[in-house]
Amino acid sequence: MNTILNATPDLSRHPCFNVRVKGKFGRVHLPVAPKCNIKCNYCNRKYDCVNESRPGVTSTILKPEQALAYMEKVLAVEPRITVAGIAGPGDPFANATETLGTMQLLRESYPELILCLSSNGLGLAPHVDEVADIGVSHVTVTVNGIDPEITKNIYSFVRDGKVIYHGLQAAELLLARQMKAIEKLKARGVTVKINFITVPGVNDHHAEATAEQMAAMGVDLFNCMAMLPNADTPFADIAEPDKPMMNSLRNSCEKHLPQMRHCKRCRADAVGLLGRDKSSEMAGCLNACATMPAAATGKKPHVAVASLEGMLVNQHLGETRNFLIYGRKADGYELIEERPAPPPGGGLGRWEAMTRLFHDCRAVLVSDMGVSPKEVFIRAGIEPVTMSGFIEAGLDAVYTGKGRSALKRRAKKSCGSSQCLGTGTGCG
Repeated sequence: MNTILNATPDLSRHPCFNVRVKGKFGRVHLPVAPKCNIKCNYCNRKYDCVNESRPGVTSTILKPEQALAYMEKVLAVEPRITVAGIAGPGDPFANATETLGTMQLLRESYPELILCLSSNGLGLAPHVDEVADIGVSHVTVTVNGIDPEITKNIYSFVRDGKVIYHGLQAAELLLARQMKAIEKLKARGVTVKINFITVPGVNDHHAEATAEQMAAMGVDLFNCMAMLPNADTPFADIAEPDKPMMNSLRNSCEKHLPQMRHCKRCRADAVGLLGRDKSSEMAGCLNACATMPAAATGKKPHVAVASLEGMLVNQHLGETRNFLIYGRKADGYELIEERPAPPPGGGLGRWEAMTRLFHDCRAVLVSDMGVSPKEVFIRAGIEPVTMSGFIEAGLDAVYTGKGRSALKRRAKKSCGSSQCLGTGTGCG
């Protein structure tokens, strides 16, 4: 694996954000995010032709571990790749666990890679701190206008959790979430690009006002893009804006923000240099990685432990503020590091964040945990082990299978009770 210790990405080598290097360095889009939380009237992800290049199209879907394996193969074929991004085929934050899990794996294995995400912004804000902490340096947000009376005509619906919004309500919710996400991204020092999809007769007159507002928020780059008409969509009969219209819009927007004029409207599985895409060449490799069983991607080497003093497993999952990460060595086990737990609260999202915290762990040892986090860990391929006793006994049980029946489990208690050190925000 191409790991470079203590390496840091050279951010000037991002070909989408720096036109001067677009012929020298390339990018790969890893299609790990199939679900979407909004329905745009110009979007159709149904069809996939290897000869087309448009957002939302991919030949297959990868799991995070499969994406890591694919990344290794991509770099072997095209070492000029400097950027790994996730741009669908749905929205990265309608698939937050898969997206952030993939980013974490890439950061651990390829610290020199630039990490990049492209989102509609609806579900982005709650994850901004984790995005920045992982080291994702570039985020693109698609903002098709700052007036909901205009953008309500662009979206069929917006889904927030289990609630579906339509019309003006949908547009207002989406815009509010986008503004919050951009504000948080800039506060964390993330480079932000805005994609504005130009729909003639709908929002083309609104491009400059949008660019002006984005500039006021500290955005770095503006990409005024022409809508591609897609079959079987509400906007199928709207003609693609011509070059004179797009040049005029970009010139007006350039009064406020630098313009990206070299966008190739890439597929969700794009790979290679801009304008010299190798998606068709790599399709076989991509599909092979998508069928790779989890075991073939490597056994997770570590175990997470909830302990007060570093000798016993004696903390509930929800009350633990710092987890001890152990690894195996020839003559026993060693403490690798401590990792701070995600802040209390947040419900299911907290347990999902923990699975990303333990992305390299095969198991977590705790004195107790609830049903909800247990299910989340199992889905993520992390074995939840409830026990009390010495840490080494728990590690033996996980790594060798010995002594499992001897692990003494505590009776289930509720967080916040007089017998629990937790605060009630906790064990699920």
